[in-house]
Amino acid sequence: MYIAYVVVAVLFALMLAGSGRGKLVREQRVTDTITGLGVPLSWFVPLAVLEFAAALGLVAGVFYRPLGIAAGIGAVLYFVGAVIAHLRAKDNKGVVAPGVMMLFSAAPVVLGFLSL
Repeated sequence: MYIAYVVVAVLFALMLAGSGRGKLVREQRVTDTITGLGVPLSWFVPLAVLEFAAALGLVAGVFYRPLGIAAGIGAVLYFVGAVIAHLRAKDNKGVVAPGVMMLFSAAPVVLGFLSL
């Protein structure tokens, strides 16, 4: 299970880093989507920092599993919030991406526990 954790954690960390980068550089697609949900531009940097922190925590979890598990739980909660934001804005089409990310973020948590 350790190898599975490493693979999933690194892949998901890359996804989180890419998502955080999109917020930092204010990619047009990302900006349109998030501001369309009512999220102010001033939240972009804090949201990106949370994603980068989760990415670093998942990678650090390769060496210290409890940290990776905690980062994974944080990522799950982050994407639960994103799903809720989409549902509140009645953006049913847009809820798919954060929903998939939420489910995928649970994988390092499960694999982390199995590889303790």
